[in-house]
Amino acid sequence: MSSSMAAVVSSLRALPLPVLVPLVASALAFVVTVLRRVLWRQRPVYLLNYSCHLPDAERQCNLEVCEYFGLRSGRYTDETADFMRLIFRKSGLGQETFAPPFIFSGKFEKTQAFAIQEAEEGLFTVVSQLLAKSDVHPRDVSVLVVACSMFSPKPSLASMIVRRFKMKDDVKSYSLAGMGCSAGTVGIDMAARALRVQRRPGYALVVVTENTSLNWYFGNNKHMLVTNCIFRVGSAAALITDVPARRADAKYELLRTLRTHHGADDAAYNAAVQMEDEDGMVGVALTKDLVRVAGAGLRQHIATLAPYVLPVSELLRYVYRVAWAYSGGNPKAAAAMVPDFQRAFEHMCIHSGGKAVIDTVAKLMAFGPSVVEPARATLHRFGNTSSSLVFYELAYFEAKRRVRAGDRLWMLAFGTGFKACSNVWRALRDAAPDADNPWNGCAHRYPAALPVPTPRRANYQPQQQHEQPPPPQQQQQQ
Repeated sequence: MSSSMAAVVSSLRALPLPVLVPLVASALAFVVTVLRRVLWRQRPVYLLNYSCHLPDAERQCNLEVCEYFGLRSGRYTDETADFMRLIFRKSGLGQETFAPPFIFSGKFEKTQAFAIQEAEEGLFTVVSQLLAKSDVHPRDVSVLVVACSMFSPKPSLASMIVRRFKMKDDVKSYSLAGMGCSAGTVGIDMAARALRVQRRPGYALVVVTENTSLNWYFGNNKHMLVTNCIFRVGSAAALITDVPARRADAKYELLRTLRTHHGADDAAYNAAVQMEDEDGMVGVALTKDLVRVAGAGLRQHIATLAPYVLPVSELLRYVYRVAWAYSGGNPKAAAAMVPDFQRAFEHMCIHSGGKAVIDTVAKLMAFGPSVVEPARATLHRFGNTSSSLVFYELAYFEAKRRVRAGDRLWMLAFGTGFKACSNVWRALRDAAPDADNPWNGCAHRYPAALPVPTPRRANYQPQQQHEQPPPPQQQQQQ
């Protein structure tokens, strides 16, 4: 034994017993904690690949199609038609979104058969594309999570996928319903947890969609008509794995997930509710309180997330700014302050459920136009596709070739109830668009050119505009 070690031992022996026992206990607890973290460390989970559904061009739904359907159905009053036309023009949706098949059937009736057709077209397409390009056989999938908020048939959507792709008998399947637009991020969190509790590494398939065929509203309640104007067809599938050998093939690593539920508050719970109107018509009512609830829920959500993702320097800066505002006698300004999350993430897939929601998130988080550009572009091109929104935004980043190895990415989605869910990813390699990227062929058109400012906003100058080619006559002169 060296002299230094002997000195330490003699010093410990000289300590009184009431001091020695807590000291030894603390040392043992420290050693056990370190060993537990080393030996029981969770296996990392990777996003191997994902796929988004791009329906056929014949399913595109512009304002003219909506007006024709509303007129021929004979279900709406002139006042209702004017209201939906106004909502559509203010919604932020473009002229190339996709509608469910029954809109084009000429029957003007929502049936179970149309709902099944819509589900199969989206789910089967994205799963087939994803498994093919990921080099994974359907029988290799050990966990299956399928989420659709408004359509829950029997057998379930998960059973439909198991039957179609002949998955193995012991696949762990889960069907999520009623989760709203947050189901995509919730599904990733659930699948990752299911993988980590398995003894052996495996694959988890997360499939998310929304079904509007049986949920089209034919009444005249204005709160329930909004869903007709903003919700559109869309599906996505993601394949995550904890197989160490597939890290080299994966695109992203899942760093953290967070789910917060604010349903204990009555206003949050009733912000978006499926209900019957006074005539017995079923639909989803989006109240005027939804935007305020989204802002309050987001503030509570980021307060929980911030300590885990923000650098220490930004946390200290935030504490200093809040303390300075309080000391200056301005508690309202202190309460309105939020940390700068752009210090934590290079890319953000913000919930693009509607123009007002995007505006609220941008205002609350002090995000500039470039940060919410993917959200606005996704809403314009595909509409509100519910739980698959964040994957269409991720595809936008890849179509623009903006993601670089090591970049951190934040997926944030809101759902009915009211709930918020975050997925935090780290890019493992530079991303490029896949052959089935839904933005192939249209990404160059975004960000869309801003409209001409009104006189009231005459001083506003768009930060980014596309260069337009000169007229043909000028080209000939040149």
